[in-house]
Amino acid sequence: MLSWISETQFPLYLAPMARFTDTVFRQLCKEQGADVMVTEFVQADAIIRGDDRLWETVDFTETQRPMGVQIFGSNPESMAEAAKLIYHKIQPDFIDINFGCPADRVICMDAGSSLLRNPQKLALITQKVVNAVPEIPVTVKIRIGWDDRSINATEIGHIAEEVGAQALTIHGRTKVQGYRGDANWEVIAEVAESIKIPVIGNGSITSASDVLQIKNNTKCAGIMIGRAALGYPWIFRDIKYTLKHGTPPNPPSIKERWETIIEFSENIMARKYQKERHKDIKWMRPKIIALTKEMKGSRKIRTELGKVDQIQDLKELAELHIAHYGNDS
Repeated sequence: MLSWISETQFPLYLAPMARFTDTVFRQLCKEQGADVMVTEFVQADAIIRGDDRLWETVDFTETQRPMGVQIFGSNPESMAEAAKLIYHKIQPDFIDINFGCPADRVICMDAGSSLLRNPQKLALITQKVVNAVPEIPVTVKIRIGWDDRSINATEIGHIAEEVGAQALTIHGRTKVQGYRGDANWEVIAEVAESIKIPVIGNGSITSASDVLQIKNNTKCAGIMIGRAALGYPWIFRDIKYTLKHGTPPNPPSIKERWETIIEFSENIMARKYQKERHKDIKWMRPKIIALTKEMKGSRKIRTELGKVDQIQDLKELAELHIAHYGNDS
């Protein structure tokens, strides 16, 4: 039973996104109102081999609960063993299985959304994982299908339900579609109507009005926000405030954004494996660019970030930007 889903609760999930949703970013989103967190996905075989770096990937704090760990792979036995290891070592609130990633490096392993083309194997993997961790719920994340000619989310939803998954998250695009175009919420709504387990909708959610429409017009039990949160983690706060008060809150000021970016960067660099691997913050440029995307002068910031080497350089860039644009949002 997923205690965070009920008739009176409509949880906001932070989507798992490789190289972005580490424990520091998850904590930032939690503080801004995200209800449920899921780790970046980890490969089952690598977990079994004892890759210590992956344990940092799935690490989380108690304040981030309810917390799920997402795994991917193509071998049912390995997936089950990995789930068992994860449960006994860190005891997340649920295990989530990734059947939705469209990346070529995952597809070539016959994992992720590749398994949408093999429902029998998808069912076996899910059932093995469910049986391996009876202590906690297992959930499944999919796309609506491989391509427009093979949309099979309803079939997969029934399969996941039959073999014991306790919730289904659906990204409303096909594998071939990638992240292009709008999510197909009609398909998501159809699946939510046809199965008994909760459906979490994902894709093209950028505002409280999107959430309100989904909540009022579908049987979805919650929503999952991905890329919109990368540039604006305050989206969770804005959605909750708007749903409660009917109007959006004032956006964070430029100063507040920069303070958040700097604290975020410092917290990442304080992590054990980051300190061991990196002597500067150049590798963090994509993360920082994402957080500055919606700010005034973001194009110039992207250029200037190419010159940033240390946290102090980032602080100096922030001071110049704040001085130029004032304390506006």
